[in-house]
Amino acid sequence: MKNSLVAAALLLASAAPPAAGQMPPLPEVFRRVRPAVVVIATQQREVAPEGRRGFVDLRGLGSGVVISETGQVLTAAHVVQTAEQVVVSLSESVVVPARVVASSPLTDVALLQLEKVPPGLVAARLGDSSRVEVGDPVFVVGHPFGLDYTLTTGVLSARRKPRKTSGTMTLSEIFQTDASVNQGNSGGPMFSMRGEVIGIVSALVSKSGGFAGLGCATPSNVARQLLLDQKEFWTGVDGYFVDGEMAGVLNLPQPAGFLVERVAGGSAGARLDLRPGTFRVTIEGETVLLGGDIVLEVLGVPILDEAAMERVPPALTRLTPGDLLTVKVLRGGNVVELSTRVQPPERR
Repeated sequence: MKNSLVAAALLLASAAPPAAGQMPPLPEVFRRVRPAVVVIATQQREVAPEGRRGFVDLRGLGSGVVISETGQVLTAAHVVQTAEQVVVSLSESVVVPARVVASSPLTDVALLQLEKVPPGLVAARLGDSSRVEVGDPVFVVGHPFGLDYTLTTGVLSARRKPRKTSGTMTLSEIFQTDASVNQGNSGGPMFSMRGEVIGIVSALVSKSGGFAGLGCATPSNVARQLLLDQKEFWTGVDGYFVDGEMAGVLNLPQPAGFLVERVAGGSAGARLDLRPGTFRVTIEGETVLLGGDIVLEVLGVPILDEAAMERVPPALTRLTPGDLLTVKVLRGGNVVELSTRVQPPERR
């Protein structure tokens, strides 16, 4: 009798639902979030490789994640910042053009809007990244090297606030993970084990371009604040902060400036008639495009140091349709003032 009662108790225990707060199995979570992870394909104009003149069309590939049923997609800013065309692949048979509606190169996140929302669009939930602790398990889904829907797992290794990364990008807080990320993962989501997006995979910290045990992601709360709450302004401009000896070599009339390397067609930078770089040079092992404008001042904010680069985005964000956007640049040895009216967002 006693053995029968024990057997019955074990049977009931095995059939009982999971305890409150228990994590669902990873394969189940993956199947649920997988349709929200997308491929971002881009095309942009680029200076021809060394030995060739003119420009070529350069194609790029990254990842992204749908975060709303209205067709909003999060990705990395460096994937789309200067793209002439952006196409989002939701599956092998569903490919939709998209446009950049907000971008923050300083934190490496961007917001896309699908030009057409396909039926049955699946969106992932944007989580609260402030609740994530070092040591929490995480997983990353993306398309490294063009391989579809690759899942890697790890833990949140650290929460960091770097002082500086490179001349082109300065991140605020970043998540560090040991989950494997490679080229093509950029812009893809980092998930909690509940299937909530807690980060967007950022520029890979690797000299070789391959995974070296250190992956980075911009926290979801940073993306939410900059792209959804206040709509960071998309300039469509990529470039390089220059100061010190480099500023002297370029004959800047002030201590620092922002060297324009690329400008996306149809962007605010293009409407300003900002001129991109036209030839490549290698400085201390890093390739830089020279020959373009050097921005000296934006909306009355002089680019005198790196701190000024962090004051410019909030000033741009305050612009409304019809406002005048003014920029001073060094062009051909002369200081030139450029201006354009801010255009209203395109209607879908």
